[in-house]
Amino acid sequence: MSRRKFNVAVVGATGAVGEQIIGLLEKRDFPVEKLKLLSSARSAGTVLRFKGQEITVEEAGPDSFAGIDIALFSAGGDVSKALAPHAVRHGAVVIDNTNAFRMAETAPLVVPEVNEHMIGQHQGIIANPNCSTIQMVTALKPLHDRYGVSRIIVSTYQAVSGAGAKAIDEMLRQSKEVLEGNEVKPDILPVSSLPVKHQIAFNAVPQIDKFQDNGYTLEEMKMVRETKKIFGDDSIQVTATCVRIPVVYGHSESVYVELKNDYDLEEVRGLLSDAPGVTLVDDPASQSYPLATEAAGKPDVFVGRLRRDLDHPRGLNLWIVSDNLLKGAAWNAVQIAEIVAAGKE
Repeated sequence: MSRRKFNVAVVGATGAVGEQIIGLLEKRDFPVEKLKLLSSARSAGTVLRFKGQEITVEEAGPDSFAGIDIALFSAGGDVSKALAPHAVRHGAVVIDNTNAFRMAETAPLVVPEVNEHMIGQHQGIIANPNCSTIQMVTALKPLHDRYGVSRIIVSTYQAVSGAGAKAIDEMLRQSKEVLEGNEVKPDILPVSSLPVKHQIAFNAVPQIDKFQDNGYTLEEMKMVRETKKIFGDDSIQVTATCVRIPVVYGHSESVYVELKNDYDLEEVRGLLSDAPGVTLVDDPASQSYPLATEAAGKPDVFVGRLRRDLDHPRGLNLWIVSDNLLKGAAWNAVQIAEIVAAGKE
């Protein structure tokens, strides 16, 4: 990594992903000259620690980015749309963790293990993909390179932390209410513009984000569009069903992929074992497979339950798990920041 030091801003510093980003910048010894922590007016004034120093969080505004070299955004799409252009205007490279710029032609959509080469094509903004997309394409990258991918069918089982701290609190509160035999009062999930809310404790809610006119949710369409853009291949057929389940950290995915060429299952295992950022956990004889509880707090994407499809000769089934706040968000963003920093040596 570059040893030149950089002025870094974290927008959404008090949120779950923002806190993870700050922790990773410290853990990775990112070359920070000055760290500026930004948030909404509601959270401004909060004091956070970085490398033993106390830093007061400031309210984010258009002029917050003077002198900033790298700005990591994780405060919601509306904030990114309003403030990221100002950060670029001040000369910062923006790494945005929201949906605001993911499909913009001028913003590369980057997973370093998949398409690091796209980082150099940015025009000020680099987009971080959706958490569920990141872990899937990381696992499928070596298969895409070796055999080609024609079709993906994915069902996700996503942790409540993907909906924020309030969703975690709601799940824990509801679990207590159920176990004590009390009435369950849902307030947060599913997150949408409609007033209807559903119990998440001991339940599975087949809605993440708002429904679109085609009957899919926005989360599902993110996976469809982002996968095609990241792989640079609009011919890949992708369909997704995204489900919220009562797990705190770690998204799980059942992925069926049709490859363009014949494959050898042992070769697939070897490819995944050697893939950067991927850990293969696949030993059915010992009931060894990826679990959300074991992926939580770890940066890798875990893959297992590899098996040939029973009907399609080039069909392959996989189980993919990753910590949605780390590889699915903060770690992917910090990886990009490290590459940007290295390029500025």
